[in-house]
Amino acid sequence: MSTATACTLIPPQLTDSPADPTVSDLVARAKDGDRQAWDALIERYAPLIWSICRRHRLGRADADDVGQSVWLRLVDQLDRVRDPAALPGWLATTARRECLRVLCATQGPRATMFALDVESLPDDRAGLGDQGLLAAERHAALREAFDQLPQNGKQLISLLIADPPLPYADISARLGIPVGSIGPNRSRYLDKMRRHPAVAALINA
Repeated sequence: MSTATACTLIPPQLTDSPADPTVSDLVARAKDGDRQAWDALIERYAPLIWSICRRHRLGRADADDVGQSVWLRLVDQLDRVRDPAALPGWLATTARRECLRVLCATQGPRATMFALDVESLPDDRAGLGDQGLLAAERHAALREAFDQLPQNGKQLISLLIADPPLPYADISARLGIPVGSIGPNRSRYLDKMRRHPAVAALINA
């Protein structure tokens, strides 16, 4: 994922609710026993876990089993989370391992080998399930990176991905910044997003 195209990859819904809590806030509140924060974490990342289950062709009951196991493991590990930004990657890795566990328990070693083969397929052969997984992982990573931008960075990126597109002159007037500074600021904020741990993990993968 390049910084030149990152703007087009940010789902518009990420910028619709600037008051949404960051994952760091949610993890901190969940550690303190805030039930709403815990529910918000589940709502935010359940699609990611579900996509991984679909990629492994699990049925609904097995997928529910994987989801429950992943969240129970997170409960055990929550106090040890040092970098909340890396949570999407941890959830994805844990979900994959749980999928393999379920496949091995219900269908035997051959099913596990099939699942490992699925993991190694190139993106263009992994099918719709793989596309859903990649989209969910990318969405989660970009959301965390966007949430960590300063307020003026969020405003600039939001205006740059507006639909229909806004002329630079309009963005300049709305934000009170020179037209000539929009491009450099855009590059700086996108580079900051690219270096965010959650996004960097996807790039390195």
